[in-house]
Amino acid sequence: MSLERIALIADVHGNLTALDTVLEDIRRRGITRIVNLGDTAGKGPRGEAAVQRCRAACEVSVRGNWDDFLPSIPDDGPAEMLWWRDELSPSSRAWLGALPLSVDIALSGRRIRLFHASAQSPHVRVHHRHTPEQFSAMFEATEMTGDGPLPDVVGYADIHDAYIETNDGRTLFNVGSVGNPLDTPVSSYVVLEGGASADDPFAVQFVRVPYDIEAEIAVAESLDMPTTDVWSIELRTAVFRGRQS
Repeated sequence: MSLERIALIADVHGNLTALDTVLEDIRRRGITRIVNLGDTAGKGPRGEAAVQRCRAACEVSVRGNWDDFLPSIPDDGPAEMLWWRDELSPSSRAWLGALPLSVDIALSGRRIRLFHASAQSPHVRVHHRHTPEQFSAMFEATEMTGDGPLPDVVGYADIHDAYIETNDGRTLFNVGSVGNPLDTPVSSYVVLEGGASADDPFAVQFVRVPYDIEAEIAVAESLDMPTTDVWSIELRTAVFRGRQS
């Protein structure tokens, strides 16, 4: 029996040190297929380099909320947003804006749907603590996901908080964040494992990878990146900036 493994990464947010550390861990495990669930740039100091890494390493990327709005920030937009927008090359801005909003894959007889935030939009957030109605909505066919068979498994990103939940035979999981985790200050990604047959085993494995947080903060400080102060606290403590005292 031959099983396939697919790595799912998300929410790099311009943190190149974290991304390179995670990509090296993926390579060390012998995994060659990588899917990126979005928000590659913004918030962190090296969005352009992160985009280039993901374009080279990932077989597909989906569009996150930052990927969606950052390239189109107007010239009179907030100064910090202009910093992250202008750090991206025109090619990278066009690439981010053209990414698909969801992708389906099949493993072990399961239809697995992957998107950034929800089946409604990359801008509609579904937290770890959600209602039964929000859970069910993640599995619906919408204008964003398109028609077709409904998924048995849904993986998403956006909230930077890794978890897994199974209800009524359906599994929902969040991959966590590579570059800006907000549950514990260690990079997170997911490995899916399965085969071509419905009789093959299926697994969702969460992987935590420590990286050099202080090295990435030093880069942000050297570049005078906006909001480096609150971003640094997020990286060191996994406490969202809106909850920092």
